[in-house]
Amino acid sequence: MSHANPDPDPNPDPDPDRTPGLEPGGGVPPGETPPGESSMRETHNPPTGWAKAPMVLILLVVVLVAALFAAMALMIAL
Repeated sequence: MSHANPDPDPNPDPDPDRTPGLEPGGGVPPGETPPGESSMRETHNPPTGWAKAPMVLILLVVVLVAALFAAMALMIAL
């Protein structure tokens, strides 16, 4: 089953005659577009690094896993 294409023009660009917010010639009036990148206020968000609690938890898990492997190696050696 095929569907008939109601638009015989396969051009994906919007029709300037039917697109709201465009002036003649394709221009855009002020207020129709978001502000440019240079007009936006910059925010400074410096990286703070790892927090102490997650770092301590990770190190605790690493030490426990190392102790587990050491205990397994000791049991195998006996």
